[in-house]
Amino acid sequence: MRFAAFQHDDSVLSQRELVAAISVLRERGMHIVGVIEDRSATAMEVCRVGTLRSLTTPAKYDMFLDAPPADTSCRLDAMGVDAACSDLIDQIPSADLVVLSKFGKLEAEQHGGLVPAFLEAATAGKPVLTTVSAKHRATWQQFAPGAKVLLTADDAIGWLRHPHG
Repeated sequence: MRFAAFQHDDSVLSQRELVAAISVLRERGMHIVGVIEDRSATAMEVCRVGTLRSLTTPAKYDMFLDAPPADTSCRLDAMGVDAACSDLIDQIPSADLVVLSKFGKLEAEQHGGLVPAFLEAATAGKPVLTTVSAKHRATWQQFAPGAKVLLTADDAIGWLRHPHG
């Protein structure tokens, strides 16, 4: 598995570095597929979830429930993440790089969310770039024990040039 993750205590910073890396790598001609997170002001105030946006199509996938289920205060909509993942799977074989916005709650606690895309990329031998919050680092390390830890977009570019370095 060729996985690397931005790991900052501030997930906004991790997402910012992810977007910066995508920009540079696209300029260098890489074919990148995946999803990144777009956050609305409401999502930032309530529970920090927003929308997943495809990197190759105009598709957007809502991840935010207007009202949480009765048994939780979490407003994360797993159906939106599942739809994004499902739509992405067929794009992975043609990619130079797969970007998955995050290894988060659904992936860590339920082995759901974007996990099928992580596994498909591993099977296809494609490198994966993602983000991981502090809360889910231990589970991420179990899921991807050899994953590279990234702090900057330059780290990601270096990792892709020298994946074993």
